[in-house]
Amino acid sequence: MDAQPEKLPRPRVAALDDILGVPFKVLDDGLVRVVDYMGDDAAIVQAARVSYGAGTKAVSDDRGLIRYLLQHRHTTPFEMCEMKLHVRVPMDAWRQWIRHRTASVNECSSRYSVVNDAAQRTAPDAWRGQSSDNKQGSAGFLDAAAGAGFTASEQELQAHARRVYDERLAAGVAREQARKDLPLCTYTEAYWKVDLHNLLHFLALRMDPHAQKEIRDYATVIGREVVARWVPLTWEAFEDFRLGAVSYSRLENAVMAAVGSGDRDKACAVAREAGWLKPASAGGYVRNRERTECEQKLRDLNLSIPW
Repeated sequence: MDAQPEKLPRPRVAALDDILGVPFKVLDDGLVRVVDYMGDDAAIVQAARVSYGAGTKAVSDDRGLIRYLLQHRHTTPFEMCEMKLHVRVPMDAWRQWIRHRTASVNECSSRYSVVNDAAQRTAPDAWRGQSSDNKQGSAGFLDAAAGAGFTASEQELQAHARRVYDERLAAGVAREQARKDLPLCTYTEAYWKVDLHNLLHFLALRMDPHAQKEIRDYATVIGREVVARWVPLTWEAFEDFRLGAVSYSRLENAVMAAVGSGDRDKACAVAREAGWLKPASAGGYVRNRERTECEQKLRDLNLSIPW
């Protein structure tokens, strides 16, 4: 009679088990905590090799395979790992969060439950200015003296909105209607379950310096406090090939090759043909995002801008 297949143990990650259920504070009253997880670095390797059991490969071989998979965007093995998080986040940041539609979400219902009496507050020195070259971004901070006035009016507005909400509930207004004037700074709570591939995609976008600071703070905690503990080999590869990496378009490669060989005329010809060098009426060139990004990459490599 054939021997029965060996029972496989559930993958456990001691460093992650140590923080299960532990809340990590984000912003002034937000949090992130791990509720449960499935898989680990070894599960990714196992899926990639389509094998069972612990296998005979060395840890160094596992590291090399994970790095190869992530560098070359072989995504399916990373989908073998999943994580469920409990998050408490302001509604304006949550709106950005749930644009990532590759997760299972269950949010606290403000039709069923009374909304948390908590709203994100801004310190006087934390009011950011509008970016002059990015319509959806910020740049620098306003003077703290001016910020103190905004903080005071913020607190007044939040207190008034909450008072109106509580008065409606006390008068018997339905929760689904009483909530309608609560501000976007109000905290909501949700369970968010996502596989590792899509979690890394979320982190790549939301840990980027161009992401809004509030959601960037959440992504940073999830990445550095949670994912780094859970799948350290994958996190190392992710930092090397995604967070700390730079990609170049075909045009950027052509410009850099020309600059590197000392052929500035050719570099300018590539940029002109791409439409990067349209003259502006006030002098210089019309704003072009691709040209601006290429210029920054040239600076990062200590190469001169040819135009």
